[in-house]
Amino acid sequence: MAFRILIAEDEEITLNNILDTLQDEGYAVTGTKDGSSALQKLQQEQFDILITDIKMPGLSGIELLDRVRKDHPATEVILITGFGSISSAVDAMRKGAYDYITKPFDLDELVLRVKKIREQKALKKENLALRTYFGMDKKVSIIAKSASMKQILETIEGIKHSDINMLLTGETGVGKSLIAKIIHFTSNRQDHPFLAINCATLTEDLLASELFGHERGAFTGAVTAKQGLVEIADTGTLFLDEIAELSPNLQAKLLKVVEEGEFYRVGGTKPRKVDVRFIAATNQNVKNLIADNKFREDLYYRINVMELFIHPLRERQEDIRPLSSFFLQKHLPKANKKVTGISDEAMDILLHYSFPGNVRELENIIERAIILEKSPVITPASLPHGIRVLQIETFDPDKIKTIDEITRDYAEKVTKMLGGNRSRAAELLGISRTSLWKILKEE
Repeated sequence: MAFRILIAEDEEITLNNILDTLQDEGYAVTGTKDGSSALQKLQQEQFDILITDIKMPGLSGIELLDRVRKDHPATEVILITGFGSISSAVDAMRKGAYDYITKPFDLDELVLRVKKIREQKALKKENLALRTYFGMDKKVSIIAKSASMKQILETIEGIKHSDINMLLTGETGVGKSLIAKIIHFTSNRQDHPFLAINCATLTEDLLASELFGHERGAFTGAVTAKQGLVEIADTGTLFLDEIAELSPNLQAKLLKVVEEGEFYRVGGTKPRKVDVRFIAATNQNVKNLIADNKFREDLYYRINVMELFIHPLRERQEDIRPLSSFFLQKHLPKANKKVTGISDEAMDILLHYSFPGNVRELENIIERAIILEKSPVITPASLPHGIRVLQIETFDPDKIKTIDEITRDYAEKVTKMLGGNRSRAAELLGISRTSLWKILKEE
């Protein structure tokens, strides 16, 4: 977005000189000849800097400064003053003016001061973006052993020079937020902000304020103006998780940003321009929501220029083993445990579990197991009781077991769990020791 400057100067020659100089520097500059006209422009548009003469007919530069500090706190003010008004300029700086410059002045000096403000604003915005999304990190890694995940990464590689908006779909916990980060950090916007928000966690009013910011006095408690994520993410990417939870009112506001790059703060009356790439995610069937008039079809097609479906973990079993190892190494340092790996028995349970919570559930299981484990490797005893007792088999037509094979596998696991005590195993299984011996002996 262009850096915008407003000039308020009643001397036409001075006004034209400033306009020409700053336009040559590449700034978007607007000129006015009095304070009242400048105030009207400020109420209609957004400016980064106001350069104003102190003495003007009608509304003076000092009075204009007071209004700017109250209603447009993000706009910095540089005062132009004659030698006899320096004391007024100093007083104005106490009121919040950024700087002042005395007539006659060197235009190169003015250019340097404007450049300094621009650099400070850029740094402030970058710091704000980092605070808003403290997890911002270019070192994003993903486990992709399965064919479906490899295909997703190939697709991302193929669009890395594109700026298209994208929709990520799939069950909760499959890793949509991680995919969004990879899309951003492999794109042309990778050196700009990546911000994220979950649209399902806030009320409509709070979400509107978080997304679009608000003006001072917009509602009770809004004692100062605040930038929203859409504004902070300018030139970068905004990830909207659970976008299907947006209310119809917020869907309409988001559509305006996506289509026109323009929005209004809550309580604001002037449009603000931004350049933001949107990545959205949902675990719902948006087309069904559109049919039920719960989601705007025009917004869907603006967001969904390309859709990526992330398969559930139960459909990409090849990823379970490497993901488990990855999460083991991730959580070991803070647990201060000397666990070196995952036993074959524990891994077998994980490989045959359906993971309704997907990758997020697997990570929680591994983190919990590290805390509970007392041996050098993760054992079945450290896994949640539910997945040990009620394993849900993943059926593969080529790997279907016979009843005898399933019986033998189960008998072996029970016997091993009891330390090889066949008498106790037979008792728990409700069979004789001889029957157990025959089951275990069968090949």
